[in-house]
Amino acid sequence: MLRAEMDGPSTTALMVAAYRGRATARKERVCDDPWAAALAGDEGRDVARRYDEAFGPMELWIALRTAFFDARVQRLTSPAGAIAQVVLLGAGFDTRAARLARAGVQFFEVDREETQAVKLARLAKLEGYPVESASYVTCDFERQDFVERLTLSGFEARRPALFVWEGVTAYLTEPAVRATLRRVAEGADPGSVLLFDHLRKRIVSGDVRDDKDQQSRDFVANLGEPLRFGIDYPLPMLYEEGFRRVRMLTFDEVALDLTGTYERSRAFRFQGIVLASRTAPELL
Repeated sequence: MLRAEMDGPSTTALMVAAYRGRATARKERVCDDPWAAALAGDEGRDVARRYDEAFGPMELWIALRTAFFDARVQRLTSPAGAIAQVVLLGAGFDTRAARLARAGVQFFEVDREETQAVKLARLAKLEGYPVESASYVTCDFERQDFVERLTLSGFEARRPALFVWEGVTAYLTEPAVRATLRRVAEGADPGSVLLFDHLRKRIVSGDVRDDKDQQSRDFVANLGEPLRFGIDYPLPMLYEEGFRRVRMLTFDEVALDLTGTYERSRAFRFQGIVLASRTAPELL
């Protein structure tokens, strides 16, 4: 189970696409997604502008996450990484299948039918976008098994895969997060890798001192996508759900690596990135 049901496409997914588009337009850009702005549309750009008032560093945060995830997809699907299947869980308006295509590597985009339908309609209007770069898998995560749905679309569970689970865990309950972790650990090849991000408990629970943090929580809640899950140290949970290779880092570390900067006021220490596998020896 990846997301709660909604009537239309995810508003936060549109917002993320808008931030990717803005970051790409920067002269000194951290990430590069030439399709993002068009996919976000006016709605996504408007939401991003309003969210800026609650959390000013959000554009950089999204750019860092995009760049880090992109680099790991490229590394793990290289000849040295030897992974030839990439699964985008809760894909939203992700364009990695087009941007990071590599001969012999198959991309699967798994999402709710409502969000995927809107995305495909927008992609059809983008001249030059290679829609065929991915296999599109609809899944009602409340009622359907995403591994089974993937298998029906050509996914091979006995071959290693990279599962990219970006920007999703914060909107789930802990049982839903654990169920997804367990399904990847049990249903995919042991050499598969899961890449995801998470928030810390304080921001999710509302145990914050900064009014901006509270505004940020309230903003996404008012969009109909409230924060539900945060964790400070995910390693015990990952171990309990079957993973034996884990690497964790904060967004502060990613920012320092990709931009050479550190600013405590960004509060990037409260957000983390995880790579996990049952057996894959090299994760970073």
